Amino acid sequence: MTINDRTTATKRVPMDSLRKTALVAGVFYLLTFVSIPTLFLYAPVHDPKYIVGPGPDTGVIFGGILEVIVALAGIGTAVTLYPVVKRQNEGVALGFVGARVLEAATIFAGVACLLSVVTLRQAGAGAGALVTGQALVALYDRMFLIGQSFMPAVNAVLLGSLLYQSRLVPRGLSLIGIVGGPILLAGYIAVMFGLLGLHAPLAALSAIPVTLFEFSLGVWLIAKGFNPSAITSESA
Repeated sequence: MTINDRTTATKRVPMDSLRKTALVAGVFYLLTFVSIPTLFLYAPVHDPKYIVGPGPDTGVIFGGILEVIVALAGIGTAVTLYPVVKRQNEGVALGFVGARVLEAATIFAGVACLLSVVTLRQAGAGAGALVTGQALVALYDRMFLIGQSFMPAVNAVLLGSLLYQSRLVPRGLSLIGIVGGPILLAGYIAVMFGLLGLHAPLAALSAIPVTLFEFSLGVWLIAKGFNPSAITSESA
């Protein structure tokens, strides 16, 4: 075996490993979109009289399961990407992991609020628990703002900057996250101060760039993986 052959064989191992890392991270990113149906599944629980109303609780429970999957997948994206992006800036990469974990924690807390409403309903708490149920739903909405508006904006800027500097993916894709983060943050602040409703069209529009960034990143990592020239440059 020549020296060139040995060099090629040595480089092939980390490249294959990084391709698998990209594939896993991409799958995790696409899994974070499985909670989209909760927009409809959670509609009944927002009825002020949900606790004393008729109908099954299956939709709310199923929605909670989907959100738990999203929370775990979010942590998975950060843990999977950390060994790769820390080469660019370990502090920022660690911040990304911490932000993802905090995002997941708020999602878990929000799900617990809604499942508590379901528990009150199934226990036959009656009209006396209406105020408690409404408070729990309101708490979920606030948790949603933090966990699925504010934290994704932070995550997009952190990861977007790491990917932009490292060129592991096309810079245009990274810029979507860098630019989309502040736009989503502006929408979050507008909702917090009552300038926009939680489900207002403008609030939804502010989330589109970050949503596009995360979905496109997931698809890119599965289909293309990391940029080989960036990996070779780091190895050199």
